Amino acid sequence: MKKMIVYAMASALLLSCLLPAQAALTVNRSRVIMNEGDKTVSMTVTNRNNKEPYLAQVWIEDAAENKLSGPLMVLPPVQRIEAGAKSAVRIQALAGLDKLPKDRESVFWFNLREIPPRSEKSNVLTLALQTRLKIFWRPASIKIDAKTDTVPGLANITLEKGNDGYSLKNPTPYHLTFVEVRSSLKGKGKEGFEPVMIAPKSQSALTQGRETLGDSPTLVFVNDYGSLRLLPFKCAGAVCKAQPVVTPE
Repeated sequence: MKKMIVYAMASALLLSCLLPAQAALTVNRSRVIMNEGDKTVSMTVTNRNNKEPYLAQVWIEDAAENKLSGPLMVLPPVQRIEAGAKSAVRIQALAGLDKLPKDRESVFWFNLREIPPRSEKSNVLTLALQTRLKIFWRPASIKIDAKTDTVPGLANITLEKGNDGYSLKNPTPYHLTFVEVRSSLKGKGKEGFEPVMIAPKSQSALTQGRETLGDSPTLVFVNDYGSLRLLPFKCAGAVCKAQPVVTPE
């Protein structure tokens, strides 16, 4: 989950004393899968601050981070969560979902902004932390069995070597999020790799160059449940083909 400082008031001199900050409000998911036909999907928001209540403000954005009023809505838009308590938010399907592509996933952003109580002390820095997670709307034509650990079609993914590094091609109808790259199945993650989400039926360049990955690279991706899985490749010439998915030990 991506957490951002979105609001700050008070003396900047106090910033170094108070950071890093920890979010008081947390969600019980790292991503949301919403299948065609689902009317609502519920999530639990927990206030981990045992002393003070917080306001929870929620909204949904599209892939370009524009705030939306449809075809998905999250309710309630604002609520008070008491100290140490839990509450629910619901992602609601609205009219307009039928206009989304039927041959691939669509992605949205769920946003949760925590609004802390106003401090009665002077010269106190107030931070409002924001949590964002992805919502994947999945049409019926590509629905995945809930018991499936990964997504279909990964065997068709390829890495192609170029003068400037690798290009990853995703011919599947699913968004694929890669968070780590290794030079081998048993190797360690390479420094400098920037996590990337590749849209369905598209391709993207990797931040690691060809010389650092060799001929047996492995990519680490996130499955529907937020767990990590290994996708090894076997290279022949300039093309590397995906091998069976491996669960980390």
